[in-house]
Amino acid sequence: MKQQLPISRRELLRRAGMGFASLGLAQLLADEHLLEAAQIQTSPLAPRRPHFTPKAQRVIHLFMNGGPSHVDTFDPKPMLARYAGRELPRNLRTERRTGAAFPSPFRFQKHGQSGLEVSELFPHVGALADDLCVIRSMHADVPNHEPSLMLMNCGEARLVRPSFGSWVTYGLGSQNQNLPGFIAMCPGGYPIQESQNWQSAFLPGVYQGTYIDTQHTNLERLIENIRNRSVSPQQQRQQLDLLRALNERHLAERNRDPQLEARIQSFELAYGMQRDAEDAFDISREPRHIRAMYGDGVHARQLLIARRLLERGVRFIQVWHGKDQPWDSHDDLDVNHRRLARECDQPIAALLRDLKQRGMFDSTLVIWGGEFGRTPTVELPTPGANAGRINGRDHNHWGFSMWLAGGGVKGGMVHGATDEFGFQAAQDRVHVHDLHATLLHLLGFDHERFTYRYAGRDFRLTDVHGRVVREIIQ
Repeated sequence: MKQQLPISRRELLRRAGMGFASLGLAQLLADEHLLEAAQIQTSPLAPRRPHFTPKAQRVIHLFMNGGPSHVDTFDPKPMLARYAGRELPRNLRTERRTGAAFPSPFRFQKHGQSGLEVSELFPHVGALADDLCVIRSMHADVPNHEPSLMLMNCGEARLVRPSFGSWVTYGLGSQNQNLPGFIAMCPGGYPIQESQNWQSAFLPGVYQGTYIDTQHTNLERLIENIRNRSVSPQQQRQQLDLLRALNERHLAERNRDPQLEARIQSFELAYGMQRDAEDAFDISREPRHIRAMYGDGVHARQLLIARRLLERGVRFIQVWHGKDQPWDSHDDLDVNHRRLARECDQPIAALLRDLKQRGMFDSTLVIWGGEFGRTPTVELPTPGANAGRINGRDHNHWGFSMWLAGGGVKGGMVHGATDEFGFQAAQDRVHVHDLHATLLHLLGFDHERFTYRYAGRDFRLTDVHGRVVREIIQ
């Protein structure tokens, strides 16, 4: 019988050819007292230090899927009432076919010592206005969901790139090795573009977001295969140890293939989740008054779970709202935005208060927003199509609002402005690349130096763009 060599002929030649160089490297490392450190094998999710002292240690991204209307939430425009039913000035028209000015059906009110104006849609969040930094001058590239989702989540509208959460987890690691460093919660299945919204792309697979379907309340449906009913924990640990030994040998023979390495790490992460996830995801262990503070419904439950995960060291959590019935109100905006805001207003305010009372607010960066905003004009039907109900707004990437809280951000302030009708970012414009550069800065990274080499190039979240919006940083 022919004996199988432990390595291939090609690998044997590669090792022989590189062997002398490695001997020289070993001597150099020994001289510099770095050999011992170089031999230390650490988990890819082990906590790491950023470029400089960060203001934020963790992130929760509240993603309002579909594009909430800024002129109905955080950017009041009284001029729309004066122009109601009339065309806007010609200099504010774009290639999008839009109708007459559409005044907001919602009242705005000043809140807190800052006097920040917030729509009646968000009374609970408005009560915390002095903690919010509202960026009213956001703008993106195109008025389509798919590329705008990719731009907001991955910094690139067309090509496959790592998501913001993957970059953060790659840079900072995680504070809990038994839970994923990056979790994406979206009730009812994947949103548009599916798992690309939390992909790791060319980063190692361990940094990809772990998807949780938070429509389920039963732990075994919330997280598949969370319990092993066939063997005891001790027997399972023995099985995993044997499997890891075999896989590590297999990996070494294949020049530590990244995809194979990610699969090996996924076994360990899954085992860790079997031990820790039940505690983290079980909100019945929360006091009754805390559950009452968050309220009822899916979004309330997933935000309470998110706080429990942040508390347990998960680095980045993205919480989706509006998957099945998104904020994409092309018609019936009054009805749809009221319903959607009612679902998330109380839970979001509860999250901010909860982080404060636990001493986590200042070190947690909270992000709220969608992929773009909506036009200040009424949407017109496509020529030749059924007119339908002309009481909604179209997509608008020219100008929209997002808000930040905690994590080193100035509270009770507004940065930038759209024009007097809310169509285009007009003052202190902030592109999505600028937002990403600023968020990375708050997390301790120089976005121009925070790179990953792939295919002969150093890639970064902001590509070749982005500036830090220092005016909003404490």
